[in-house]
Amino acid sequence: MHIMKAIVYKEFGTTDVLQTVEEPKPTIKADQVLVKVKAFSINPMDWKIRKGEMTLMSGSKFPKHTGTDFAGIVEEIGSSVSGLEIGDEVFGVVKNMKDGVSAEYVAVTSSLIWKKPVNISFAQAASIPVVGTAAVTALEKMGDISAQTSILINGATGGFGMFLLQLLKQTGANVTAVTSSRGVAYAKKWGATSVIDYTKENVLSRQAGYDIVVDLSGKTGYENAKKIMKSSALFLNPTPKPIQIPLSFIKNLFTSKKHIVVLSSPSTKYTDTLLEAVRNGLDIEIHKVFPFAQYKEAYQYAEQGGYIGKVVVEVN
Repeated sequence: MHIMKAIVYKEFGTTDVLQTVEEPKPTIKADQVLVKVKAFSINPMDWKIRKGEMTLMSGSKFPKHTGTDFAGIVEEIGSSVSGLEIGDEVFGVVKNMKDGVSAEYVAVTSSLIWKKPVNISFAQAASIPVVGTAAVTALEKMGDISAQTSILINGATGGFGMFLLQLLKQTGANVTAVTSSRGVAYAKKWGATSVIDYTKENVLSRQAGYDIVVDLSGKTGYENAKKIMKSSALFLNPTPKPIQIPLSFIKNLFTSKKHIVVLSSPSTKYTDTLLEAVRNGLDIEIHKVFPFAQYKEAYQYAEQGGYIGKVVVEVN
């Protein structure tokens, strides 16, 4: 039996509950691929699940792995899988509420794996699926947007904002990005029409001028955002607390300012859009890469927030 290293946790809690264990290397089903993991990216959902905030979706069975999107090299291919070969460089995603990718090898359904573009690194490829899919989904929720649409993105230079700003640039919309002093140059580079440094100005002191407010920081909230929204504006919330999901549907029946929960699930449709954007020069900024042995530091660092782009753990 082949053994691999994996990061698991056996109870909900802080980064202290994370530990390295030795596990059997996964065996694959007919529709799966075994990937030697080279990198996996860190997303806020990782620590929400680990802290026990998402038990409705994640369940409470232990041990749990962490991490959702990854990149690596195909090591084995299931009997019913076509279009992939051993040795292919790929990236992909697991159903993160139940599985995880924080290990030396991962078995993944072939429909959730794509070939890695040659012009990006494993770390960059591992950063695409979760935030990229969320950004494309947010764009869909915005409906028809044009140069007349004024959009505010709060927390605009993390991984999600990095993708969303660059995808919005192609629509010509009037985008205001709210970020830290460090993020101002990045927000401009990624296509924001104007940039607010939140350390110097509180965006909520502005006039009600926005058609769409996207709260990527999770700090504004719908009730606050209403002050700066036009009468039939949309508030996009990609980080809802579980209770907000049904509540937003009910409240939207009674108000013209809609609270839209953005829930996304990676698929080939979204990934094709993202791969096209990468081929056209989409910039994927990796803020910091941690080695596998420093995974605790990586999660502690990522949870503090405030950085530009993505934080990634390299495995092999």
